[in-house]
Amino acid sequence: MTSPSRAQTAFDLVYSFVATFHPRHLRPMLRANYARELASWTLMPVMLTGINAGAMSVILKKTFSDAPGTTEAGLALAVATIGAATAVGNLTSTFWANLACGRSKVRLIVLLMLGCSASVGLIALIPATGAGAWMMAGLVLVGWIFWSGVITTRAAVWRANYPSGDRTMIAGRLASVQAVISATSVLVLAEVLDAFASESAWGTRALGTLFLDPLQLERIDEYAFRIIFPTLAVFGAVGAMVYARVRLRGQSRLSRIERRSRKSAGPLGNPFGAFRVLRSNPAYCRYIISQFVFGTGNLLMIPVLALVLDETFGASYLAALMITAIIPPVLMPVAIPLWARLLGRMHVVQYRAIHSWVFVLAALCFLAGTLSGQYWVMVVGAVVLGFGWGGGVLAWNLGHQHFAPPEEDAQYMSVHVALTGVRGIIAPYLGVTLYEALRPGAHDAWVFGIAALITGTGAMGFVVLRRLDRALHVVPDPGPTTGTP
Repeated sequence: MTSPSRAQTAFDLVYSFVATFHPRHLRPMLRANYARELASWTLMPVMLTGINAGAMSVILKKTFSDAPGTTEAGLALAVATIGAATAVGNLTSTFWANLACGRSKVRLIVLLMLGCSASVGLIALIPATGAGAWMMAGLVLVGWIFWSGVITTRAAVWRANYPSGDRTMIAGRLASVQAVISATSVLVLAEVLDAFASESAWGTRALGTLFLDPLQLERIDEYAFRIIFPTLAVFGAVGAMVYARVRLRGQSRLSRIERRSRKSAGPLGNPFGAFRVLRSNPAYCRYIISQFVFGTGNLLMIPVLALVLDETFGASYLAALMITAIIPPVLMPVAIPLWARLLGRMHVVQYRAIHSWVFVLAALCFLAGTLSGQYWVMVVGAVVLGFGWGGGVLAWNLGHQHFAPPEEDAQYMSVHVALTGVRGIIAPYLGVTLYEALRPGAHDAWVFGIAALITGTGAMGFVVLRRLDRALHVVPDPGPTTGTP
């Protein structure tokens, strides 16, 4: 085959893959809402770069390393706080589930998107000091509190608008778009920050031309922040306005059912009120326990990676962000269709018993890379991690629906998200504490070994559950209610 022929073949493959995302590949009743969501999720990931744990951990560590009033231990704790921000936000999921119950879910999602965007924009105002590092961590945390409400409420919108046969595929497509845009945004951000960090780079020269007299070269990174984060926030605001056009099918009927369900079950206004579902559904409780252990080991790695890449490898913004926030999401669209077919054929417990071992392998790759000091091994670990993320995003968003009746979807999801929050608070601080404790003896790399052990224990829990509960089945799902799309 000649070179032009190979190039044409490659182009045709890429085109055919991208074309599958077009709304015409869905049934007519699903196209309008899917098109609106697709447009919104093309814009929102740009804004979400400002609360991306993998990206912001690296940015905080590298930006504030030499700032007045900072110490290595203090920065490590601030990095851990960014790693835990997702979790703290997740702990508010039961509050958002309670707030969404019986109300317009699309309107609530739009307001939460705007709140998250405002948090990202406010990062532009933080000072370049040690206090500024903690202010950045705090704004990332606030952003995640708002975004947790989006995630919790979005699951109910998907369930109402898309039949079960289409839902996994649609969720996979939207997650793929979000992953690619997110990775591209982080890549551009890394290039811009590296440019501003170099006094001879184009970024310095450009700002020097615009602010010739007042600009001091040693403050160039600070000026970069004043431009970057408001830009990210604008993308989020526009994405929220696009999402406002989504219509929830059967909104009135669903609201009546939710209000009746809440009246009989009692309020869910505190973070632990919804945990009654664990008592009423032992199968879901067992699944959540294994998920908790597995996720603790997985979440432990990200803040430690930010520290290792800066202190052991001396990586630039781009080199560090390639590992934590670019390579993994880029690979997700490739992995998601493979994992989606597997999840579509089996219960989520059976699926997790297979999928979870990918994260054990990723942790072992990071262990080997840190011990050997070989950056390329860390890249391999990032590739494996991205393959695991592709399957994880499906199970994380849809797994609870294998246990939950339709009218309690938000409650089941809120329990899942809240427990993700609990382990997400524990894991980053545990990882950083172990890293600091092992660093004096040059044994810090073994944090990844501990992560592999914890993750492997959770994975084995899924294997045991699969063998014990042979009667696993998917809860019958009537699909979307009738109504105007």
